[in-house]
Amino acid sequence: MSDVPAEFVAAAHEAAALAAAETRALFRSPLLVEAKGDASPVTEADRAAERALRRFLADRFPQHGILGEEYGAERADAEWLWVLDPIDGTRAFLTGRPLWGTLIGLMHRGAPVLGLLDQPVLAERWLGVAGQGTSFNGAPVRARRCATLAEAEFGCTSPDIFSPATMPRFDRVRRAARRVSWGGDCYLYGLVALGLVDLVVEDTLKPWDWAALAPILEGAGGRMTDWAGNPLRLGTARGDVVALGDPSLLPEVVAALAA
Repeated sequence: MSDVPAEFVAAAHEAAALAAAETRALFRSPLLVEAKGDASPVTEADRAAERALRRFLADRFPQHGILGEEYGAERADAEWLWVLDPIDGTRAFLTGRPLWGTLIGLMHRGAPVLGLLDQPVLAERWLGVAGQGTSFNGAPVRARRCATLAEAEFGCTSPDIFSPATMPRFDRVRRAARRVSWGGDCYLYGLVALGLVDLVVEDTLKPWDWAALAPILEGAGGRMTDWAGNPLRLGTARGDVVALGDPSLLPEVVAALAA
């Protein structure tokens, strides 16, 4: 895995500021909302923020690729690929809850190496860079130790993301955990990095949902894998994810999720 140049990290911060200018202006405002193919709401805030991100990154790094939720892929086979979700947690955004965030990820040859999670309303920002520790608003953070599922604070955005085939596997983990909290989207993963939540298990995630989060979790001492415990990589990840603060918990979670 290649070192991430400092200019790439600086660009991620600049890009987050540009996206925040678009999203803050529309948060808790009347928005034009459409339904798209997967029935998740799309707002002008999503599109405006992603357009701002794409313009900035294409101008700064013309040889890099870009993959975003709203406008798809450009140069997806480039060595460096920016992966963007302008508003992760659109339903929270639409209902005025600040449990959404802007996700800016960078992959190097398919592996996530830089991740930024920005919650501009609360002025909270997580940054993870491969080979470095994760920071929260510029200060180092670490996930907490949690050796067993019975001790784990467990989070998930919604039970609706699981199919009839995967729900029984998810339920095995849910029943074994100490307590379950619902809702949060990307914000849940930030809470794992802060040591406030121990475990997140989800399904049907797209690359723009996890590319920025994996470096944040791993830089905080945690792990983010698929349900079989494999690293998340572009082209091989299926959408099932496990995020945990204590890597020693992974074997128990993987065993519970086994088909």
